[in-house]
Amino acid sequence: MSFHGWGMHVTEFWRGVIKTLSWGLALVWVLRTYDAVQQLPTVPELTMPDWDATPEGTPTLTVVVPARDEVEKISATLDALLQADYPGLRILVVDDRSTDGTGAIVDAYVAECAEKKPGKLEAIHITELPEGWLGKTFALMVATDNSVSDYLLFTDADVLFSPSILRRALVYARDSDADHLVVMPTVLVRSRGEGIVLGVLQMLGLWASRPWKVADPKAKFDVIGVGAFNMVRRDALNEIGGWLPQRLAVLEDITLGRRMKAAGMRQRVAFAPGLVLVHWAKGGFGLLNGMTKNLFSAFNFQPALLLLACGWIGVFCLLPLAGLAWLPTVLPALVILSCIGATYRVMGEESQIDARYAWLYPLGAVGLMFALLRSMVVVLVKRGVVWRGTFYPLRDLRRHNSPFVWEREARKLREEEANARRLAKKIAKNSKKT
Repeated sequence: MSFHGWGMHVTEFWRGVIKTLSWGLALVWVLRTYDAVQQLPTVPELTMPDWDATPEGTPTLTVVVPARDEVEKISATLDALLQADYPGLRILVVDDRSTDGTGAIVDAYVAECAEKKPGKLEAIHITELPEGWLGKTFALMVATDNSVSDYLLFTDADVLFSPSILRRALVYARDSDADHLVVMPTVLVRSRGEGIVLGVLQMLGLWASRPWKVADPKAKFDVIGVGAFNMVRRDALNEIGGWLPQRLAVLEDITLGRRMKAAGMRQRVAFAPGLVLVHWAKGGFGLLNGMTKNLFSAFNFQPALLLLACGWIGVFCLLPLAGLAWLPTVLPALVILSCIGATYRVMGEESQIDARYAWLYPLGAVGLMFALLRSMVVVLVKRGVVWRGTFYPLRDLRRHNSPFVWEREARKLREEEANARRLAKKIAKNSKKT
């Protein structure tokens, strides 16, 4: 009898614990969703008439397009860039050891452009990759060293730009005094599978980094970087050491953003619906497969961090579905699901991803968890990453993909600058006395 009573006591205790945790989880979702609904509209949108102007001083801009085996897409990208209406523009294509005719296509464009628009389009052909570099980061370094513009825009060979976006972005960069500007691209959705995967990625992205906090120097973890549109001020890039410190960074775009933020640079983000277009991969499975080399690197190739992320997705995204099966947790579960729907809706207004994909978000969450685990297993089994025909050992990748390294370097740089300022003041003070 006493055992039975004790059992009932434990049961009631755990009922209370589960109900409390479920409402706690719902509260966290409500707070983040409310924040997103209120603050996302404050992020600048470059489609507005305010940005349809010419930047003060007409700074020069080099658009860097690294390309390897992009024969199917490079022509469309160059056609779009050549229609840009910004006068201080130079386009620099870096052919990174292509074997499919990409180099020939680029050379044909350069020859044609030399007659109509001299100096606007140029190309560099890389035939060998030095040891200790990823192909893309080396291409970006070569382009940086072979340009002299005030600003650099690093993009990909499959991105389509509207004629005015470069000019609008420079206006915002100048007005906001940005060292690093990211314009969020509009990702083209051509199948239901793509919508499911991209929808859940944008939802989880709001948990990883809040766009409205990116400009806040105190928000150390709210960092952004997108390969389709990473614009930097040249002096700021030089100040953090260029591309050398991240020569083996797999996610070179977000790594650049982290390094900029860690060094105290002014980081900005803007939306531009329909002005920067990109189609990442064909189909949902194509998207998930394409992320195999990237996902594990996002966690510095540390299994514990990746497994923690999978657990987070399970608890925050999938566990509320189980709450629908038990009456005491139905209401908090419905609150969470409503928040997920609201997140899809508010993000969809900028990304143009249909908010109705929220109904299928569990499929995207499960697919992403599978892709995360697959990425980890593949890299651990191979003891490294095979990318573009080159093998990169895991021990080297871990060293060059760790944010702690960049933060330590940035802190050391700030301390050296502070010491130099103090020394300069001391010298000036002594000189006045004498």
